[in-house]
Order: sequence, then C-alpha cells, then structure tokens
Amino acid sequence: MVEKKEIKKIHDIIKKGAEELGHYFNPNELFTLLLVKGLLENNERYGYMSCPCRLASGIYEKDKDIICPCDYRDPDVEEYGACYCALYVSKDVRDKRLPVGSIPERRKNL
Repeated sequence: MVEKKEIKKIHDIIKKGAEELGHYFNPNELFTLLLVKGLLENNERYGYMSCPCRLASGIYEKDKDIICPCDYRDPDVEEYGACYCALYVSKDVRDKRLPVGSIPERRKNL
C-alpha cells in the first residue's frame, strides 16, 4: 500500500523534473496526486510506473510504450492539450485558458 507522504514526495519530484524539461502538470493537484498514486501502485505491481489509465500486461517489453511519461505524451499534449491520463498538460491548460477534453487512445498494440 502506498503511503500519502510517499505519493506527495514522488508527485513533487516528477513535477519538478517535468517542469525542468518544459512540461506541465495538470493544475488540479488532487487529480495529479491520484494519478501518481496509480503510478506508484503499478510500480509495486509490475516493477515499473505504467500509465494508471491503461491496462498494463506486466511484461516490460509489451508495456514500455506506456511507462510514464509514455511515448504518446508529447503528441497528445501538442494535439489535445493533455496526455491520455491528463497528468501532463499544455501551458494553455495549466493556465486554465483551455479545458481538457477527451483524448483518444493512440496505442495500437493493445
């Protein structure tokens, strides 16, 4: 079971790292904390932080495209303003100039 302190700690580390690379977290911190909790639970389950909004197989080679940040993050953020799970968002979404809508699944190897 993932502890609240650990969730917040990892949340802050991932957010800082993302910002240093020019990426943004969803401005809804409660939402992002829940997503980070899912990442940590998947890490406990599979040994890697697969996207909490996708079903992982538990086989690293099959899932490496959905390990956060997934291969689809950048094209999703560019086209839709957010990645599939909406952890990462564009500057316009972060600054609340653009709402997050539905993001279609790009993953083909389901």
